[in-house]
Amino acid sequence: MSLIRVDKDARGVATLTLAREEKHNALSAEMMTELEQAARDLAANAAVRVVVLAADGKTFCAGGDLAWMRAQFDMDADTRRVESRRIATVLGALYELPQPLIGRVQGNALGGGVGLVSVCDVAIGVTGAKLGFTETRLGLIPANIGPYVLARMGATRASEVFMSARVFDADEAVRLNLLSRTVDPYGLDEAIESEVQPYLSCAPGAVAEAKALMRDLAGRVTPQQVDMAIDALARRWQSDEAREGVGAFFDKRAPSWQ
Repeated sequence: MSLIRVDKDARGVATLTLAREEKHNALSAEMMTELEQAARDLAANAAVRVVVLAADGKTFCAGGDLAWMRAQFDMDADTRRVESRRIATVLGALYELPQPLIGRVQGNALGGGVGLVSVCDVAIGVTGAKLGFTETRLGLIPANIGPYVLARMGATRASEVFMSARVFDADEAVRLNLLSRTVDPYGLDEAIESEVQPYLSCAPGAVAEAKALMRDLAGRVTPQQVDMAIDALARRWQSDEAREGVGAFFDKRAPSWQ
């Protein structure tokens, strides 16, 4: 059963949907592999003019799948680094889409879920949604999503929430430059359509080149930044805090620092 769904309409609008509702769309290794491939297929499809990133269920994305994360404790350093790179590769594939990427954030986004929001050109969230970088509660750090988060938020805004694991609401996410705006849940589809519609009157090649120019002028996320983040997380996985934090989560107890 596929964990990702891609639907295309006659206008050239593709909807890329996280389809792991029963696990709050947590990013497992298999799901990330499928998501990366879907993004690369969409990038290569000249008939696709706009991509909407959506999710099934009440949660947009709960972040990395913790069972997958816990399994990394038993891996050697090189294998752990390969696994760690998965989410960075997924985010990179979405970030490099030539088409506009519009985020339909219908529910909570945590950890890696905020990373997905960060690579969208426009992200619209529902009122009441909660977002947060919760990694430090587990003794980990929001490393692999970091380059894209900083590109989206800027360092000043990111510093308010990047290290504290504080969960914030959708309205604050607008102030922090993560979400473009918020709407009532019943108005979400209409809001997404209002973002899609203008692109359908634009020349697709011009849109793609304008997006590429914008990235170049603003300063692209570089491979060096991505590698730095991957190395930082690999080191953090080796720490006693990471083992204690992830272990405490699975044991349903407070970690030693609380």
